[in-house]
Amino acid sequence: MASSTATTGARHASGLKSQEQRFRRALETLVDPKRTTVVLVTLPDTACITEAARSAEELVALGLTQQRLVVNGVFTASLRTDEVALALEARGKSALEKLPASLAALPRDDVPLRGFDTVGLDSLRALFSGQSPSPLEGRGSGRGAEVVAPLRALVDELAKSNHGLVMVMGKGGVGKTTVAAALALALLERGHPVHLSTTDPAAHLSAALSGTRDGLTVSRIDPIAETARYTREILASRGEKLDDAGRALLLEDLRSPCTEEIAVFQAFSRLISQARHGFVVLDTAPTGHSLLLIDATSAYHRQTLHSLGRDVSPLHVTTPLGRLQDASLTKVVLVTLPETTPVSQAEALQKDLRRAGIEPWAWVVNRSLSASSTQDPVLAARLRNEQRQFARVEALSRRLAIIPWLAQPPVGLDALDAMTSALPRLQPPREVRTGVDAMS
Repeated sequence: MASSTATTGARHASGLKSQEQRFRRALETLVDPKRTTVVLVTLPDTACITEAARSAEELVALGLTQQRLVVNGVFTASLRTDEVALALEARGKSALEKLPASLAALPRDDVPLRGFDTVGLDSLRALFSGQSPSPLEGRGSGRGAEVVAPLRALVDELAKSNHGLVMVMGKGGVGKTTVAAALALALLERGHPVHLSTTDPAAHLSAALSGTRDGLTVSRIDPIAETARYTREILASRGEKLDDAGRALLLEDLRSPCTEEIAVFQAFSRLISQARHGFVVLDTAPTGHSLLLIDATSAYHRQTLHSLGRDVSPLHVTTPLGRLQDASLTKVVLVTLPETTPVSQAEALQKDLRRAGIEPWAWVVNRSLSASSTQDPVLAARLRNEQRQFARVEALSRRLAIIPWLAQPPVGLDALDAMTSALPRLQPPREVRTGVDAMS
């Protein structure tokens, strides 16, 4: 028996050593500039470039120094009388002229904006060949030039209640922070005090607002700060009567990754509780992080019901998940762009939320060229795909607001106010030629 146990232990130790060796070889490959190149991809947009620079610096700190920058969607206006096209070109140039040093030093490739959505093999081949892909089947929404709801229409409906949690969700880069800030300011203008918070590690709220107003509270759920706070609370309560050895063991337990999850969950729960007495607008982290937070509320909900036993009805138990599922308290707003991939990701997020018993309240389509007045050939060619995406969103959403692409980024209090009221008017897509054909 002892021999068998010793053999098992030796095999386990050997397995761990083998795993460690494989890990070291993989790490050596990653940090070897002759074998590994990290390609950073960004749009010619200030916020995206800032995130790319942050990633570049973090990778360098880890030893991954061989990097290359790809700027996707670089646009040059071909119709020099089109104000929208000229503004889009100028914004991109301005962002690229201000590249942070960590990116400016990298070798760089620019990929031009094309008149089609680069999804599927045909489109990817066309991206490099200069030819246009085969036209996709299907029609647009058929709205023509119909006026559709601006963001303020959602605010008017939200403001009918004197309280509630508004969770703004979506993939990274679709404008969640901007939409969350605009909704918070619009509710404030209607006489409601608002707590605007974020769980996003990037935390762009301060930059988006670029100011403050009376009645607006701005905060961030910072995992590091929340973990430190939770650790202090536990040491002050449970550790008060422990000796030095006991406190050391307790502190060791608190270094577990679970501690951060509990701390962030508690901060999230406090925000949900505030929504019973006023408005809380939450700018969530990108999709994956948000779902992990909701998973934590679900796990807590299940654990609470299990601990109470069968004698207690779930209808009499209120947990954070229960409040998220309460449509009278929580309104989830999904933000997307009028492009194939962002809409598909928002659709997948909606399905995940529904599996958790949370029904999205509204969709917001941000930066719509169809809602602008552009006639530039490349931009006009993109309108057809936008119309297909609007048709998809119409079928998925109960409420829909559209924010037109704006010549100036909506940064600052006044610009956010203007964005909320910006009235979209969708153009029907017109027949245009793209790629090499459009230039002939």
